Amino acid sequence: MSDDFEAEKSKASSWFRRLRDEIVASFEGLEDSHKGEGDIGRFEVSETTRTSDDGSDAGGGLMSVMRGGRVFEKVGVNISTVYGQLGDAAQKAMAARGVPGMAEDPRFWASGISLVAHMQNPHAPAVHMNTRMFWTPHAWWFGGGSDLNPCIEYAEDTAHFHATQKAHLDPHGEGHYPKLKAWADEYFYIPHRNRARGVGGIFMDDYCTGDWEADFTLTQDIGKAFLPAYVPLVEKRRDTPWTDADKDTQLIHRGLYAEYNLVYDRGTKFGLTTGHDANAVLMSLPPLAKWV
Repeated sequence: MSDDFEAEKSKASSWFRRLRDEIVASFEGLEDSHKGEGDIGRFEVSETTRTSDDGSDAGGGLMSVMRGGRVFEKVGVNISTVYGQLGDAAQKAMAARGVPGMAEDPRFWASGISLVAHMQNPHAPAVHMNTRMFWTPHAWWFGGGSDLNPCIEYAEDTAHFHATQKAHLDPHGEGHYPKLKAWADEYFYIPHRNRARGVGGIFMDDYCTGDWEADFTLTQDIGKAFLPAYVPLVEKRRDTPWTDADKDTQLIHRGLYAEYNLVYDRGTKFGLTTGHDANAVLMSLPPLAKWV
């Protein structure tokens, strides 16, 4: 295995692109099959770019956003592959997380997919998913997961979401699901509100067993679990009648989501501090929210 991990980087970034394509096609299929009123939603796709302080290329990606669809009020599915040298603040943050050698060689490479969906129908749950790979000359790791964020909770929906994730993780060892579920419960907690932002899911970060292929396969299966865990819930709830009070509940819940992403989310902070396209980094924010 080369020091620069070129083959592994290529495999990871190609997988994130394939997963993005599958999700975009599936979500547009949900728009096509919905019998509601309004225009059928389609993703608007734009390239994102990033430059180093000296003006040299530092990577980029694809930002795919659908707004005002029949099913999705706003959904973004972004992929990126970025690289270069970490600034002083980012180096210190990495060193604090236990990454060695950052001051001597601050090069990095990162690739991943990030998705957030906000729904028209308050009974259809919002959702978040991301998976990623990070490399430095001295360390590499994977991270990510998915979590469900309903404003109106249905116990059977939560059970389906978690059961599907468990089924995809159990082949890697039955200890993975409870560990990653507990990790999500801790990570997606909003301390200043003393509550979780949703009903949980799975999450991991800084994940490296030393076996790149095994860790990559686990990361792929986290991604593969997403559509079968989520799409049936949308199909079940997108036609449920809703009231103005339901919509109000949804907007208030979105406020929690916005607070979490702006105050606590590690990916948001990393994207902004490393100079990635701010529109892509902040695409997770809902189109409308409410605070009371």
